[in-house]
Amino acid sequence: MALCALADALFPAAGPGPAVEPRLSAGFWRALQSGLVGGDGLGRKRARYLLRRAVDASERRRQHCPGPPAAADGTSPPGREGAAAGLFWWSAEENEKLVQFWENFILIMETLEGNQIHVIKPVLPKLNRLYELSVSGKKGCWLFHPSWHMCIYKRMFESENKTITKEGVIHFLELYEAKCIPDSPGFSERLLICIQCMFCFLPYRSPGQLIGACPPIGIKLQKFLVAYLTLLSEEEKSIFLLKFIQKMTSRHWCAVPILFLSMALAYIPACKALGMEGLHALRDVLQCTMITHQILLRGAAQCYLLQTAMNLVDVVSAATTSSIVSYYLKMITQHKKCCQIELRATDFAEMVILAMVKCYVQKVEKINIKWIELKAFLYPLLDVLLKLGTNVYIPTLKADKSLQLLLKLLQTCSLKFENFPFLMLIFFSSFEVSDLDRCNLYLALVSELVNLSLNIGWKKGPSIWNFIFSLTNASIHTLQEASNEQIQKVVSMASLTVVCEIIDQKPELQLESMQPVETLKRFISSAQLNQVLKKPSSVEEKSSLFEESTSCQGWGKIVACYIHDQWVCLHFLLKKYQNHIPRSEDETLELDLPAVQRPRRTFQSALEALTVLPSEQVLPVFHCMKILIPKLLVSSETLCIEAFDLGWKIISSLSNTQLIFWSNLKAFVQVVFHTEVLAVAASSKGQAYAKIREMISRLIEMSTTRTGVFNIVLGYCCQSWVLSTSDDTHISENPFLNAGEYSELLMEACIFGTVFRRDQRLIQDVHAFVENLGDNCAANVVTESTNRDEHYVRICVIKFLCLLDESNNSHKIFVEDLVTKLLDKDELISKTRTRYYANSLQHRVKNRLWQTLLVLLPKLDQNFLTETLDKILQAGFENNQASVKYLIEWIIILILHTYPQFLSKFWGCFCYDEEKLKTSICTFLSVLSHFDIILQNTSEKRPVLKKALIVVLQWCFNHNFSVRLYALIALKKIWGMCKTLHVEEFEALTPVIESSLHQVENMHGTGNAKRNWQRIQEHFFFATFHPLKDYSLETIFYTLPRLSELVEDEWISLCKFTRFTSIPLPSTYQWYHSRAELLDLKPSDWSQQDKGSNSVEMDNQTEWTDVQKKIIPWKNSIPDLDLELVFQDRAAKLGKSNSRLIVVASLIDKPTNLGGLCRTSEIFGASALVVGSLRYIHDKQFQQLSVSAEQWLPLLEVKPSQLVDYLQQKKLEGYTIIGVEQTAKSSDLTEYCFPEKSLLLLGNEHEGIPVNLIQLLDVCVEIPQQGIIRSLNVHVSGALLIWEYTRQQMIKQKQLK
Repeated sequence: MALCALADALFPAAGPGPAVEPRLSAGFWRALQSGLVGGDGLGRKRARYLLRRAVDASERRRQHCPGPPAAADGTSPPGREGAAAGLFWWSAEENEKLVQFWENFILIMETLEGNQIHVIKPVLPKLNRLYELSVSGKKGCWLFHPSWHMCIYKRMFESENKTITKEGVIHFLELYEAKCIPDSPGFSERLLICIQCMFCFLPYRSPGQLIGACPPIGIKLQKFLVAYLTLLSEEEKSIFLLKFIQKMTSRHWCAVPILFLSMALAYIPACKALGMEGLHALRDVLQCTMITHQILLRGAAQCYLLQTAMNLVDVVSAATTSSIVSYYLKMITQHKKCCQIELRATDFAEMVILAMVKCYVQKVEKINIKWIELKAFLYPLLDVLLKLGTNVYIPTLKADKSLQLLLKLLQTCSLKFENFPFLMLIFFSSFEVSDLDRCNLYLALVSELVNLSLNIGWKKGPSIWNFIFSLTNASIHTLQEASNEQIQKVVSMASLTVVCEIIDQKPELQLESMQPVETLKRFISSAQLNQVLKKPSSVEEKSSLFEESTSCQGWGKIVACYIHDQWVCLHFLLKKYQNHIPRSEDETLELDLPAVQRPRRTFQSALEALTVLPSEQVLPVFHCMKILIPKLLVSSETLCIEAFDLGWKIISSLSNTQLIFWSNLKAFVQVVFHTEVLAVAASSKGQAYAKIREMISRLIEMSTTRTGVFNIVLGYCCQSWVLSTSDDTHISENPFLNAGEYSELLMEACIFGTVFRRDQRLIQDVHAFVENLGDNCAANVVTESTNRDEHYVRICVIKFLCLLDESNNSHKIFVEDLVTKLLDKDELISKTRTRYYANSLQHRVKNRLWQTLLVLLPKLDQNFLTETLDKILQAGFENNQASVKYLIEWIIILILHTYPQFLSKFWGCFCYDEEKLKTSICTFLSVLSHFDIILQNTSEKRPVLKKALIVVLQWCFNHNFSVRLYALIALKKIWGMCKTLHVEEFEALTPVIESSLHQVENMHGTGNAKRNWQRIQEHFFFATFHPLKDYSLETIFYTLPRLSELVEDEWISLCKFTRFTSIPLPSTYQWYHSRAELLDLKPSDWSQQDKGSNSVEMDNQTEWTDVQKKIIPWKNSIPDLDLELVFQDRAAKLGKSNSRLIVVASLIDKPTNLGGLCRTSEIFGASALVVGSLRYIHDKQFQQLSVSAEQWLPLLEVKPSQLVDYLQQKKLEGYTIIGVEQTAKSSDLTEYCFPEKSLLLLGNEHEGIPVNLIQLLDVCVEIPQQGIIRSLNVHVSGALLIWEYTRQQMIKQKQLK
């Protein structure tokens, strides 16, 4: 404000320069830049004003100005290349170029004050020109300080309009990706601030970009970082990357921006840029990613962070004190390469080291280096492992670290070396676990070593047999002892679990023949289930070196693990003898296995386990229930229903972002929807049947908020039902009959799909992107694929329906029942009062429904279609969206093509009154546009053509233009067929039809008639689409939705049909792909062609010849220092051109009108605005209309009761009092000449100017009108008079000049 007040002194309009030259002051320019990007709009205006004055003064004087001295920043004005330049300089030789740069800069900054993207976007190309003026191509340096560019980008990044911010981000990345950026010290600091603003926009796809594609900003950021880092020295690169990574931890981001930033870092070429501090910063980012519940996104981010660490960390400087770690770091420094695997480790540095070891081992294997060399590489590890059984003094920490490393190598590398049997012998001989902390580590190694023995062909040997023998006997002995060694019991039960898993999963080892295995089965069968171990008097707290530590988790969790292991062992037993489990207590079993012989008691124990175990431990209980419930559903239905309810309680209490949710859900679904359970429940139609249907409803409801739930249910059901193709009518012998009994499940699947909120859609898009990366992202490898794509459900059910054989009676009945239900569903949706608009949920459901009907159509016979055709035709009368209309029309065409005898019903659709047909007639006319396809199977075509011609001709003269266009399209097709067949009966109509078609082809009327006729002919449905040749999955589910402008969420690509589900399509199923002619088309609905066409053309412009430019008021004239009114300081020093016009609005009481008048008065330079109360300027409605004009215009408060005295005073001062009112003696505005000193009095919105004030007026001026309404809005009236006054004064000033 102070500098603005001194503007005339600092930048005089004429004469010598000022005593103090502000252009030489670095402080002046720093203050000005701060003002340009400040948060206060008034401050930004002042800064732009000062910049204009400085540039104008420099242009007028054309004197050399070296600018203020500054530190070396990489900028060099012409003639001073290599010298240190400041924020501003001027040269007479470069005057034109300098003026052009600053005019563009000021124009951009001025335009950014608005929030309308359509105003700002045309100006953005000028940023490119600004860059060209700023950089010297010859010298490779900045001619203008880069901080000026950063001012522009900072304003864009901080805009209230997020679209403007996004445009700024994209332009910033594109500019510095495509151009060669000169380096300048301090510039990277500004870049970091700008990059931080990009985080929120990283994941968004651009319009038209397919789901699963990488967002454009993510790609641009990758290229930008690579391009920018090439300009930096090694030291600068290290500093920049460290600060960049630290910025990522400055706030809690969601997984999406962290993922794309980590990906950008991972694609930076390998260099030694980060030391230990950088490694710690990456670890902090890793901790940020652990906050998110999105498993796949979290894993992908961790993978890229690990790759970043491997590419950018200087392993020598980041080496830890451990001798083993140091050794490996030195060994693999020369062998680093990308590693994509998600590893769980407590220390991020160890994670990096382990990944590097794995990479080196893989590299050794690829080049077939002998084991002796690998042994030398792994010598420190082997040295520790070989001493495990001999050296009792080996440090526990060192042993555990070595075993952890061995475990990870075994899990991630396919090691096949002859010396490993020796290692197993050592390990097995020294195996002795008495410590709960190390139990899981040792047992995991047991499993991996057994796998390794199978891989190297060492399937049977004394070490494995002896080990299993000893471990089983020792564990059973410990569990049978009546001792207080509870920790030993927990460890022993965990050991038995591993033994059971090895026996079950590795039958080639032939371990079942061992005597301890029989003892194990009897022990498991007779053991007390859900046994609660008594807590020892003292549980020693031990430090844990790995993630699976249990001693510090509390005794309750330890007991839960014990019970969990019990049920794992029991599942092993039940699985072995599931065919021997009796269905009632009366049946006897020869085997002496109580848990198998008395399933009801075992099942009751399972229910008890569900109530006592935490959610993460119930999985083996579900597995046991899956075996028991089919046996007990008839005899113990109540218990089974209780199990369903308990299972649902567990599932519904979990979040779908938890890892255990999906495994538990899958197990629960297998329990409830077991084929035999469904069949038995359906046959009795009892309580279990009702409960299962209730579970279906609950799961469908849950699937609307938890993506992937319905996928699990339907995938399991379809795969279990589709296997049987027999025609057996007994439901227990034909699993497919379950589909008919629970058809509501499949019907919901046909129309399944949700409309996600924007944040949910964002997560879905990024999930699809990560999945599309495939093996290039290790998260896809290590994360279980659960097929949570929302399209999975519909793909699964469509493939299931495609497998049905219409010659199979049970299949035929099911299909007909499903079609009937789908048609009823469509009718129900059409009758609802829910708003039905494009891409609404109702629109999408109807589209999915008719897509399914189209797939099922070939499986329907004539008898069934005779009953249902009326419903299909009735659907054509509804007011449907375009995509649904195309599907209905397509189905009608195919039915009439296959069964021409239905044409009589079709002609009946044209017999209704016009009121019913006004929204549907175009549907039936579109069917006639493919009349050549319909008549292919008709022998007598002439009578049918005659009927079609008569029907179409009557609609060619309809008053509705669209109807006439559709009718003419049909007429053109039918008449062409008549001419081909030489139908003589129509010779009399030939002149009329030919002239009509000729006229429409050559119409020259006004408007869009001719253009719409051309467009409807070029529309894909009439020009390219072939109902028979284009009948394919790709057309139905991808091409047609795309061409009918359905939202992308509804496009199902053909690759998903092959990638999703294990259900095969029938071998005879040949129609997969759309024809290339249709697939290559772009959406072009003729009725919406004009929509957005101009914007497309504008977007293709590289730079506009003219753009909006704000008026620079200080250049209009020198401020009048003798104004009668005291101006506000902020307006006076701007040198605004002000008139002698006073606008009095004291009678107006609406803030909106006052705000508009304030803005108008300020723009046209009124000397003052008089209001009834200054409190109005604080009203939000006033401020929205005034857009800060009150800060630049003198405002006076004169209450209505004081107006008489005020007007009389102004008369004495020489003002002419002009009333804006219609009176008997009022003057016409077009004829009135305003005096220079004029005062406009505006009336109240409703009452106008009171009679007592009219008497004080010198003249009343009225606005001529030609309409019926009597008066204008008071703001509009005042604006018209203010402009007319301004116009007349401007003419007078020009005449004086």
